[in-house]
Amino acid sequence: MQLQDILYSQGFGTRRVCSGLIQQGWVSVCLAGADTEYVNCLNATAEFDLQGLQLRVQGVDWPCYEKAYVLLHKPAGTECSQKPSTYPSIYTLLPAPLRQRPTKSAVQGVQAVGRLDQDTTGMLLLSDDGQFIHRLSSPKKHVPKVYQITTKHAVDASQVARLLSGVVLDDDPKPVRAAACEVIGSNRIDLTLTEGKYHQVKRMLAAVGNRVEGLHRSRIGAMELPSDLPPGAWKWLSNDDLVLLNQMT
Repeated sequence: MQLQDILYSQGFGTRRVCSGLIQQGWVSVCLAGADTEYVNCLNATAEFDLQGLQLRVQGVDWPCYEKAYVLLHKPAGTECSQKPSTYPSIYTLLPAPLRQRPTKSAVQGVQAVGRLDQDTTGMLLLSDDGQFIHRLSSPKKHVPKVYQITTKHAVDASQVARLLSGVVLDDDPKPVRAAACEVIGSNRIDLTLTEGKYHQVKRMLAAVGNRVEGLHRSRIGAMELPSDLPPGAWKWLSNDDLVLLNQMT
């Protein structure tokens, strides 16, 4: 693949912009197995294998991937929307290339796999792989997600039993139930859900006579939110991470 096309595929702008970056000396390449030695390239049509290629664009190192798979530790006070209404968008926490990657859909860049409310924190996956997004967000796949919940009132045994047996929400006569519910403290539970209805956790707790005061998603499938990833930070998903996620789909 030509270097200008590689830059374009990674989200560094139009092909003309990418060609200009190369010709102006802003792009260096590091080939797979080259022991991190970057070589400046001024030829926009020079061909490279995308697999294992590392770029340095305007001084920033960038690994090349055919598809982007990233994990964001969503902070409170952010919206999972390209056009937020009140709070900043989670997409502003990502570098421009991830937001600009060309896709076949009308919306460019990586997209969130499901949504978290503006006041909910924790694990949020994003990708430009439509099949990956569908597999992990489809209710038919029953991918478990663990939420750490702080409640307004103490949680009692009857509330736990109702959450596990199923509660009826106001928009669907079919009961929704938690796959698991672990009491961590008097006002703390870990709730595992395998579907994702609108405001589901908050509405389930309200249905049993309680209220969510704090909500944090700590796990998706077999993958946990890394303890060393602070709120607002993101990371590329490793092959091991993808294996853990795909185990549930």
